[in-house]
Amino acid sequence: MNGDSRHQSVDSYYGYSALKPPVWTWEVPAYFFIGGAAGAAALIAAVARRTGARSDLVRDARWIAAAGAALSPPLLISDLGRPERFLNMLRVFKLRSPMSVGAWTLVTFSNAAAAAAFAELAHRATEGRLPVRVIADAAGVLSAATGLVLSTYTGVLLGATAIPAWSRNARLLPLHFGASGLGSAVSILELLGHHDRALNRIGIGAALIETAIGAHIELSDSTKFQALNQGRPLSLVRAAGVLSGPVPLLLRALTGRSRMARQIAALSTIAGSMLTRLAWVSAGRSSARSSSQAIATNSPRATGAAADRLDASFFTASSMVDGNTLEKQRRSSDSPAGSA
Repeated sequence: MNGDSRHQSVDSYYGYSALKPPVWTWEVPAYFFIGGAAGAAALIAAVARRTGARSDLVRDARWIAAAGAALSPPLLISDLGRPERFLNMLRVFKLRSPMSVGAWTLVTFSNAAAAAAFAELAHRATEGRLPVRVIADAAGVLSAATGLVLSTYTGVLLGATAIPAWSRNARLLPLHFGASGLGSAVSILELLGHHDRALNRIGIGAALIETAIGAHIELSDSTKFQALNQGRPLSLVRAAGVLSGPVPLLLRALTGRSRMARQIAALSTIAGSMLTRLAWVSAGRSSARSSSQAIATNSPRATGAAADRLDASFFTASSMVDGNTLEKQRRSSDSPAGSA
């Protein structure tokens, strides 16, 4: 090897990237958004039921959870390409695998959310004559527990990959997605006509977390946010941060009694929540393509040292081969057949 080749980047192998960028289409960000909002809605329904909130709030929150549970599996299956690929993930349960935990959580949540919503519907339709309220409440608790996991596990799933933009933010992503899902669930309920003060307080809390995360990403000079601070991910993350953080926070805190202001805050939060997922997916693609982020040891010094070790191994092996060849030739010349 010559001196120039020793200091070339090693971020590819015969033209192939060392890390494969995600090839997800629009279904995956949509699944992240819908699943997060549905899981948070189930949690709100369970808390509202427990604290004696209005029954129509509990009903609508359960139906939001059920609708999200019905939409999530088709979105995931559409991205996978074939239904059997989703079923294959359910063959075993691995607690250490975010993909396995997520698949089983989605199935459990979907069934529990649907059971809670339809049992509530049966209770209202029969005016309480059928003893199904206990089924609705039990299913509601189960959907709230699995919904909490569903609204955050997608962040865990991204953080468990080898893509630096995600793996370096493994602790931030679940919190970010969870707060985003909670804000979206509150916003959908408000757009359906619910203007409870408790919902506004929850919305303020979610917007506060979003504002803090957005400021941290914007002001930090850490390399773990490098993929978010350039190109398309930068535009997306800034738009998402403003729409899901400061805008709804100010509208809710300063004009919380205005229904119009809360509806604008709700629309802003939903848009910001969707853009948040798109921003992180886009950052993952950029990070996987970037050699400076994809390979931590991709420096001239490290590459040169690796080249030196490879040269040494090559010449050592060559010397051994040459020595063995000479020894075989000497023995052949000393033998009677060789003399002949």
